[in-house]
Amino acid sequence: RRDGAAHLGYVDDVAKMVAENISKEVVLVLKSTVPVGTNTRVRNIVRDAKHEVHVVSNPEFLKEGEAVGDFLRPDRIVVGVSDGDEHARSIMERLYHPVCLKEEKIVWMNPESAEMTKYVANTMLAMRISFMNEVAGLCEKVGADVHSVRRGVGRDDRIGSKFLYSGPGYGGSCFPKDVSALVHTGRENDVEIELAVATDRVNQRQKGILVRKLRKHLGDLRGKRIAVWGIAFKPKTDDIRESPAITLIDSVIADGGQILAHDPIAGRNAKALYKDEIKIVDDQYEATEGADALVLVTEWRPYQSPDFERLKDTMTIPLLIDGRNIWSTYPLKGMGFSYEGVGVIGK
Repeated sequence: RRDGAAHLGYVDDVAKMVAENISKEVVLVLKSTVPVGTNTRVRNIVRDAKHEVHVVSNPEFLKEGEAVGDFLRPDRIVVGVSDGDEHARSIMERLYHPVCLKEEKIVWMNPESAEMTKYVANTMLAMRISFMNEVAGLCEKVGADVHSVRRGVGRDDRIGSKFLYSGPGYGGSCFPKDVSALVHTGRENDVEIELAVATDRVNQRQKGILVRKLRKHLGDLRGKRIAVWGIAFKPKTDDIRESPAITLIDSVIADGGQILAHDPIAGRNAKALYKDEIKIVDDQYEATEGADALVLVTEWRPYQSPDFERLKDTMTIPLLIDGRNIWSTYPLKGMGFSYEGVGVIGK
């Protein structure tokens, strides 16, 4: 929901179906990301079932595009069981035994802690992204390079190097929803999670950075042809929900510009969303023909080392806006391009 609250109607329906149809004692595992207290809510629904229902909270930590690998080789398995429920605990141990042969990966806790863990984990990762995006903005003002800063900071074992990449903001179905849900849960309990609030606020602002950079270089975008490489919120998925590309495309359309876009697998979803408002092409270079700028939004592998000479020949204005900083080490200015990344100096 818009206020961050979760819609639990489907969860309730499944719980009722289980209670009405089971023929023996069962363990009901909640894998969905749900608010704290959902386990208790489900236990109340199944309390009067004909057979005992043990309710376990076992949130998934699967990344889009890498779900199978994450399931077979998890870094941890969070399992929330009620105090004294040894039957549920033994079933979960047996279930995950094949992926725990080398080392014990199950982290046991009560259901409320398991439900909280998923929200906190995703919010923590989103927080790192938003913080580095703010740092990138400062780097652009003071002449620092966010790549260098990231490497210097990430070498600290206490911090680590993951999720320190600046860009056009995070998207997808998890981070935006879970950050909002944590804020909502806090407010329901009279606790303001101010860092989570700021994380979302920074991300909403950051999603507009690409169109702001376009306006800085091109001025009025009316009638301008803008090529977009990448529509999915990240590589290896066709998911365009909350993608920074959507913010960019909507803004260019609102300014009267034209969009020619390419994505290896998310083009179909974008076409379903925009119909004839934008042009989706099958070849990445076709999108750049006659373009006044090329904006890279998603760091798909085919985009990482393009034919820059071909781009120079096909584009009307050789302007590259690199939302993922993957071209910052190429000598693009010497090749005749105007280049701008997010917090990087560029060559």
